[in-house]
Amino acid sequence: MLILLPPSEGKAVGSRGRPLDLGALSFPELRDTRERVLDALVDTSSGDDALEVLGVGAGVRDQVERNVELRSAPTLSASRLYTGVLYDALDLTTLDRAAKARASRRLVVISALFGALRPNDKVPSYRLSMDVSLPGLGKLAGVWRPVLEDALPAAAGRGLIVDLRSSTYAAAWRPAGGLAERTAAIHVVREAADGTRSVVSHMAKHTRGLVARWLLETGVDPRTPEALADAMSGEFRVELDEPRSGKSRRLEIVEPG
Repeated sequence: MLILLPPSEGKAVGSRGRPLDLGALSFPELRDTRERVLDALVDTSSGDDALEVLGVGAGVRDQVERNVELRSAPTLSASRLYTGVLYDALDLTTLDRAAKARASRRLVVISALFGALRPNDKVPSYRLSMDVSLPGLGKLAGVWRPVLEDALPAAAGRGLIVDLRSSTYAAAWRPAGGLAERTAAIHVVREAADGTRSVVSHMAKHTRGLVARWLLETGVDPRTPEALADAMSGEFRVELDEPRSGKSRRLEIVEPG
């Protein structure tokens, strides 16, 4: 099983970790692209128009300024780096030993700066979104797509892909063909008393974190979206759409309004 996660906007900041070593990260085939994106981000972050190019406000100026020192900044594991609603619900640090071992094998965070990371990869705190267009590179989803198309199918192997990413990060890699048919994209909706449904971003992030934690804690290993829906039905109210050739499946979690 491969569980795909988005990063978080909020990130912890390391204080004592060693500087970034791109050669030590998972998915070494991504190194050349990581170098290019890192160089472009450092250059952009030192410019007068950095906030505008990165699409952020003055309130996170300090985070953008830290980007300039990414190659020398202290690192911390990805399992500690990412914070926020989804990662609070996932709460990797409180998993038992068996669940943490599953996390190291199954979880992959899709990153605008590093492409794909495993929980134990050590990287510095950074500010960059996948929908940013960096000078000299273009839109980052397009930069990462060809290399992730080579790297991630091998990581998935013959197992199921559980996609918990937001649309911004799903744009960097979409499973295709037979691999798509083994992919369940998790969506969360709120159902009101009158039966109408709506999407609530905050709740969706929290529920996706709970799904990831449940998968790691239980150790279930379904091989099809149908088997995943069956397994999850004891913990969540789920609905699975109909199969379509070469397309991923939409697995909807329905929460009460």
